[in-house]
Amino acid sequence: MRWVRGKLRRAAAAILAGSVGTVGCAHTGHPIHEAIAERRGGPISLPPPGTVPGELAKVTLPEYVIEPPDVLWIEVATIAPAGENGQGEKDKKADPAAGRAFDELRSLPLQHIRGDHTVRPDGTVYLGVYGSLPVAGYTLGQAAQAIREAVARRSGEIGVAIKPETLVVILDVSQYNSKRYYVITDGGGAGEQIYPFPVTGSETVLDALANINGIPPVGSKRNVWVARRCPVPGQPEQILPVDYVGITQHGVTMTNYQIMPGDRVYVKAQRLVTIDTTLARIFSPIERIFGVTLLGTRTINQIQNPNSGFNNNTFFP
Repeated sequence: MRWVRGKLRRAAAAILAGSVGTVGCAHTGHPIHEAIAERRGGPISLPPPGTVPGELAKVTLPEYVIEPPDVLWIEVATIAPAGENGQGEKDKKADPAAGRAFDELRSLPLQHIRGDHTVRPDGTVYLGVYGSLPVAGYTLGQAAQAIREAVARRSGEIGVAIKPETLVVILDVSQYNSKRYYVITDGGGAGEQIYPFPVTGSETVLDALANINGIPPVGSKRNVWVARRCPVPGQPEQILPVDYVGITQHGVTMTNYQIMPGDRVYVKAQRLVTIDTTLARIFSPIERIFGVTLLGTRTINQIQNPNSGFNNNTFFP
């Protein structure tokens, strides 16, 4: 039994020594940026300056494209002809220099359209008696025009003709649910946690990590990066290394990249934590088996020799 335990201890010590040696040798190589390479523990490759939007050089995202399950605020109204209720003439008298007609917004004759509408999995929104309308893949302007034409067409089909040019469509995004980025934290051999967040257009790496209250206790400050999705198969991976210490403690903005839809901010666990978890998984079953074996051996010895050990009633003067 002692021989087996000694073997296990020596094996564990050898693995741990090799791992520590690997960590210590990670500083060798030819890093492009010495400060970041030293903090990360190995050579890295940074993108050329100015090629990736960051904290001090943000870019405006392209026009928003609607996708499920976004929530849209949709309001549709008709325009009353000028002077229909005498309001146009009154407005002209109050401001004759303006010389413009007073247009009053009225509700639709068949059914109100005003409120939040969720884009369904098939890419449509439901507009009551006006039916379902596909909006997925449209920009806000395209969706508003499609709604205007659909309401006018449907109104004519059910007997209340409305011209598209007399309709006013107010459309905006209430909840940006389809454009997300992800913060992924490594648990050091105990799984990974994924946190999705909606993209608002100005988040940086620091904002993303602030959403999870910073680096987890098992996380490594030297191993944080942004994995940017690559839509074309076969192209190189877009991995943007992050200098976490530089961003938080020294105000270095070079690697505080602007977050784009679909980005993965990955926080790797400390290597020794991962090694410790791996060793525990390897040796824990073995220790349990030896513990059960030892308990069984002691129990058998106690049964065979009930007067042996500390349970006998022999007293010495």
